Amino acid sequence: MGTAGAGGPITWTSAMRIDLHTHSTASDGTDTPAELVRAAAEAGLDVVAVTDHDTTAGWDEALAARPAGLTVVRGVEFSCVHEDDAGRRISLHLLAYFVDAEDAAIRAEWQRLRDSRVTRGRTMVERLVADGYPISWAQVERLAAGGSVGRPHIGRALVEAGVVPDVTTAFGDLLTSRRPYYVRKADTDVFTAIRLVRGARGLPVFAHPLARRRGPVVGDDVVAAMAAAGLVGLEVHHPDHDAGDTAHAARLAVEHGLLGTGSSDYHGTNKTTPLGARLTDPAVYEQLLALPAALTPVS
Repeated sequence: MGTAGAGGPITWTSAMRIDLHTHSTASDGTDTPAELVRAAAEAGLDVVAVTDHDTTAGWDEALAARPAGLTVVRGVEFSCVHEDDAGRRISLHLLAYFVDAEDAAIRAEWQRLRDSRVTRGRTMVERLVADGYPISWAQVERLAAGGSVGRPHIGRALVEAGVVPDVTTAFGDLLTSRRPYYVRKADTDVFTAIRLVRGARGLPVFAHPLARRRGPVVGDDVVAAMAAAGLVGLEVHHPDHDAGDTAHAARLAVEHGLLGTGSSDYHGTNKTTPLGARLTDPAVYEQLLALPAALTPVS
């Protein structure tokens, strides 16, 4: 267990287990925030970051339910985009740790993203229904349970309706960008997002930078530019990175003076990856905590 006051010394045990990227029902996970932190403790984690998409809605519940001995890091996964020189829009995600949730500029942008998710989701459901798929927007809203709506909720509706056996199949068969039901997200330019996170005294870390199975990834030149713009870390260790990707990301982190974090990107039953599948080195976490930020972990 690590202990730290605001700016105080940190003491580590040798078995520290730190997972800095998870999701709850506040976005597209299947565990409530309370269930998430309890599951984290049961999985033997010492530190878990709650990082739902474009929302801080799960923070209070997670903190209230935090088991003794578990440290909770408050974060958000910021939905971003980068347009390359060829005009391709490449989706990417920015983990914002210790950010001031009351900062007006970042709150407004997250609200815009959540509103756009609703518009996008409604349109995708309308297209599916028009082709005879037996789901409804009310069903998707029920499955989202007040959280930030995303494709996983539409996927779960398709599973519930018996159209597909699981959410993974829903993504591959119907909700992929190759199908006419797909609607592009209205994400934030990644350099704008870095500026907003730093302006809200948060620490931006580029999530799963080489996860090619999700689609195109940005080049090393973009990572260099992000570092120059205020990025503090790369999520080096991630389930969607193979050994080569991990080594590449680690080299980039060293080259640009970035911290190399690790995480499971846990989503409950929406994905098969368990909590703690990838971890952050305690020494890296200590360096992250040493950077100036609006918030501190809750232990």
